[in-house]
Amino acid sequence: MCIATAISLLMILICAMATYGAYKQHAAWIIPFFCYQIFDFALNTLVAISVLVYPSTIQDYLRQLPTNFSYKEEIMSVNPTCLVVIILLFISIILAFKGYLISCVWNCYRYINSRNNSDVLVYITTNDTA
Repeated sequence: MCIATAISLLMILICAMATYGAYKQHAAWIIPFFCYQIFDFALNTLVAISVLVYPSTIQDYLRQLPTNFSYKEEIMSVNPTCLVVIILLFISIILAFKGYLISCVWNCYRYINSRNNSDVLVYITTNDTA
């Protein structure tokens, strides 16, 4: 319970840092949130790979669920191959959404970083024909 509380407080801190960094336009404050997103995406990708490589673990997991779990028997009666396809489709949708959010945070970081960068070319135009 203490570890879960510490992780939750750390996640709140990281999200607050990202919000503050975006509001005050400090690009370095966004990096911890971006790293968390990459780590979360990698873990979810490993889950998808494990479901693909070891599809029998889904049936084992379903057997370990408590007896009062809603729709347990209905899920157990579904064809295992169909269940794997449904789960992989669901995980793929989640991974696509997480990838989109990663690109949003990266674009925000790049925007703030380039806005704070002073290497801007200035072109001066005049009406002088001489």
